[in-house]
Amino acid sequence: MNLRTETVAGHTLVIPAGRLDFNSAAEFQTQLEQAVAGTRAPAVVIVDCAALEYVSSAGLRVFLLAARATQRAGIGFLLCALQPAVREVFDLSGFSRVIPVHPDRATALAHAAPGPA
Repeated sequence: MNLRTETVAGHTLVIPAGRLDFNSAAEFQTQLEQAVAGTRAPAVVIVDCAALEYVSSAGLRVFLLAARATQRAGIGFLLCALQPAVREVFDLSGFSRVIPVHPDRATALAHAAPGPA
C-alpha cells in the first residue's frame, strides 16, 4: 500500500492506495497517528479512499482507532470516495454509521468542521 498526505485549508488529507490488510495496517496506523499528533494539529483528518481497493478487519481496526483518537483530540475525522467493495465492508461492519462517509473529496472538505466527527 502507498500512502500520501496533503494539507488543504488547514485539513489533513491521508490518501491510501492499494490494499489495507494485515501487512499494511501498522504503517497506515502510524501515518494516521502522525496526522493527528502533528505539531499543528489539523481541524479535520480526511481519509480519501478513492484509490483504496481492499480493507481487511485489521484495516477496519485502524480506522476505528483513528476515529477514537481524533474524537479525544477534538479533531474531526471523515472518509470520502470509498470504492464499492470498500464501501460494502464499511456498511456491513457498521463503520459507515460511526464514521462520516462522503461521496468525494470536495464534499468531505465542504463538510469538514473542527471538532469531533
